[in-house]
Amino acid sequence: MADLHTRGAATGTGDRSRPRAVLPALCATQITSWGIVYYAFPVLNPQITADTGWSTSATTAAFSLALIVSGLAGIRVGRIIDRRGPRTVMTAGSVVGVLSSVTVALAPNLPVFFAGWLLGGLAMAATFYQPAFAALTRWWAPDHVRALTIVTLAGGLASTVFAPLTAALADHLSWRETYLVLAAILASVTIPAHAIALKAPWPQAVPSPADTAASPGTVARSRPFLLLAIAFTLSAFAMYAVVVTLVPLLLERGYTTTQAAWALGLGGAGQTLGRTLYAPLARHTGPTVRTATLIALGALTTAALAVTPGPYGLVIAASIAAGTVRGNLTLLQATAITDRWGTHHYGRLSATLSAPAMTASALAPFAAATLASTLGGYPELFGVLAGLAAASAFVATATSVRGDS
Repeated sequence: MADLHTRGAATGTGDRSRPRAVLPALCATQITSWGIVYYAFPVLNPQITADTGWSTSATTAAFSLALIVSGLAGIRVGRIIDRRGPRTVMTAGSVVGVLSSVTVALAPNLPVFFAGWLLGGLAMAATFYQPAFAALTRWWAPDHVRALTIVTLAGGLASTVFAPLTAALADHLSWRETYLVLAAILASVTIPAHAIALKAPWPQAVPSPADTAASPGTVARSRPFLLLAIAFTLSAFAMYAVVVTLVPLLLERGYTTTQAAWALGLGGAGQTLGRTLYAPLARHTGPTVRTATLIALGALTTAALAVTPGPYGLVIAASIAAGTVRGNLTLLQATAITDRWGTHHYGRLSATLSAPAMTASALAPFAAATLASTLGGYPELFGVLAGLAAASAFVATATSVRGDS
């Protein structure tokens, strides 16, 4: 096993100069970008369908299209950041995000609504976690785990801040007017923050024993990379399917909507807890063991939800445990490339790795609902999802690079 303190998992403080404004700026822009481009939609969608007569399946399909576009476009975004840094692409992404929100707000028909979400997918690719992770991994290496943790903790507040804000605006404005107000907030916060705070010189990647002489294309075609992509894709599908079907599962078991919503919300609190635990975990485990263990814990918590009808307190505990694992999985994917292949070409390789997982997460809501109907109920669905996560954990055991387990 290689010395973990010289690998991508290292969390010790480095001595490189870091631009001070970057970390607080990215915390603010992640909260705002996720809150408006992503979380406003599920809050406003009932009003959208009621006002326009468009079906829920059609509007949700437009949103899912954005997630798929985000995963595909993220590969190109990663290449640009590797070469030139994040400032231009993230600033442009903020502008596109504003255009997306305005287009959605003013859409007179479904084709224009879809076009707005197509722009939204491009904005997600250029402003969400992946480009932020690429920026922090280069500027903060080798102490990037701490910086990534801080930003994901901030990003986790996006729904806490913007879901209630969006709902409050929608109580007094139409959904179109609400989107226009949110677009103004997005423009005022993210465009100047990205343009001003990210202007520091883009440093060369820090060499580490994990870096290889192989080209990014060679790495992306390697057996460990392909198996890691499969493991993350299966895990992402199971994880997002659990998130979107937890409320229906609990309603099917006789809990009230309020009780189900609290279970889901406290699971989100578990994500925040999980992210605070990742750095010590990274210091004491190798990449392969850490990957397989966390994904296996995801399977275990999903199985617990499948077989736990009550009491309510036990259901809450299972939801929090599942959220804790999800919080760790976010940082696991963020550090997967540096743990195995170093910091060179991080943006491109990380985006390539996350693209199929992003697609799986976009398809999960539709597929999960279909499976639940086919299988005869949501407990049965959760059992299948637990099995899928267990299979992905098994695949993850074969992702070792040069004995890094």
